[in-house]
Amino acid sequence: MTEPFASSPVPHFVSPASPDARSFTNAEEAVAELARLYARSVEFLCQRFDEVLTSGDTSRRFRAFYPEVSIQTAGHARVDSRLSFGFVPGPGTYATTVTRPDLFDHYLTEQLEQLLKNHGQPILVGPSRTPIPLHFALPEGTYVDGTLAEKLDKPLRDIFDVPDLAATDDRIVNGNFEPQPGEAMPLAPFTAQRVDYSLMRLAHYTATSPRHFQNFVLFTNYQFYVDEFCVMARRLMDEGGRGYDSFVEPGNILTRAGASEPESGVAPVRMPQMPAYHLTRPDGSGITMVNIGVGPSNAKTITDHVAVLRPHAWLMLGHCAGLRNTQALGDYVLAHAYVREDHVLDADLPVWVPIPPLAEVQVALEQAVADVTGLSGYDLKRIMRTGTVATIDNRNWELRDQTEPVQRLSQSRAIALDMESATIAANGYRFRVPYGTLLCVSDKPLHGELKLPGMATEFYKRQVSQHLEIGIRTMQSLADMPHEKLHSRKLRSFFETAFQ
Repeated sequence: MTEPFASSPVPHFVSPASPDARSFTNAEEAVAELARLYARSVEFLCQRFDEVLTSGDTSRRFRAFYPEVSIQTAGHARVDSRLSFGFVPGPGTYATTVTRPDLFDHYLTEQLEQLLKNHGQPILVGPSRTPIPLHFALPEGTYVDGTLAEKLDKPLRDIFDVPDLAATDDRIVNGNFEPQPGEAMPLAPFTAQRVDYSLMRLAHYTATSPRHFQNFVLFTNYQFYVDEFCVMARRLMDEGGRGYDSFVEPGNILTRAGASEPESGVAPVRMPQMPAYHLTRPDGSGITMVNIGVGPSNAKTITDHVAVLRPHAWLMLGHCAGLRNTQALGDYVLAHAYVREDHVLDADLPVWVPIPPLAEVQVALEQAVADVTGLSGYDLKRIMRTGTVATIDNRNWELRDQTEPVQRLSQSRAIALDMESATIAANGYRFRVPYGTLLCVSDKPLHGELKLPGMATEFYKRQVSQHLEIGIRTMQSLADMPHEKLHSRKLRSFFETAFQ
């Protein structure tokens, strides 16, 4: 598909030579061509940028383009009806711009292999008509001396293309993309500029490079979980890794399996807004944990950006208010429905859209609880309840008249209340990322049962470790599952992109 130009057309601009599109029947060769075209474009922009800053010459305009991959089909493919991705919905031309093939090489290869298998048509790779913004062409960690740019007699946007918000929206995943006459239908859920935008945001919010993110992501709203995750990960590294090859902390502090000390990275001067920690495997099937803090705004922000990495699953592990008198502090809540009063996604996903439970994730979570606690069957119900979780955007809802909110919670059959879970699940639904929620009851405000300081300390010591172990076991179980089974057809709409 074609994205809008990032700047108004100018009479003349300098670009690298534009080769003709090439046809491929081998996915790896197609990805190699995407990587070659992308590397050539970013090298051109980086070299011209250095020249402009050095010489001060602003008389020319420079532009280079993202590579594009496309496929054209003349009929409806007869594919395995159990598949949720890997095929286009009907005859036509489908295309997507591509960025960072070095980061997405395995993902791109897998998606193109599915297309070749299911349609039997060659893949076309060539330059697109979408310029690469200078900001996205510079290598990660690039420092630009602002005084040099200020000495130029023109703003940088008059010399290079800059990010364009018109090309970074979510029209495709939101289902309201309308192609212009003659324009290809989308092949992937995100355009290259949208991906680049989120890659930069991830590095900013988490203080780790996007290349360290794993395909299985745990979100939490408490630092206690992160502290426990770090202790466990460092112990694993010291013991040889047990299948994990490194542990990465904010500042890209990297400790390899078999080592007790980091080999690279620098701790940030101050912690980022949502620090991320990565227990990595060579194939990306490890576990990333992000402390998203409190509130639906953070939950939406981080999932908006993690989604472009196309993870295989994300889970929410956190604390909640238990709403039933029969619940005890420390009990677990396995969400199978959500009341969405977070409001941050109302413009993207109407509240009347149901967020269904995903059987594969639900089963993996329940089995992990049983394995870790040693309980099963009817006994498991003593410490875990399955039901509706309500997510709100007002942490101090108790300070208002409670009559109406309590009535709504009762009518919805809610058993727990928090500020993040429904947002994370809803964005998983929106972005076609399998999702789940396992919460731990930390207080019961409707019943006046709150933790005193000493009780809180003991509660966290006892419960956080077990809760985290359940989350990790769940992710390991999901990682062992074939991707085509994990990615549920429930998340696919009438007209879907072929890429997962």
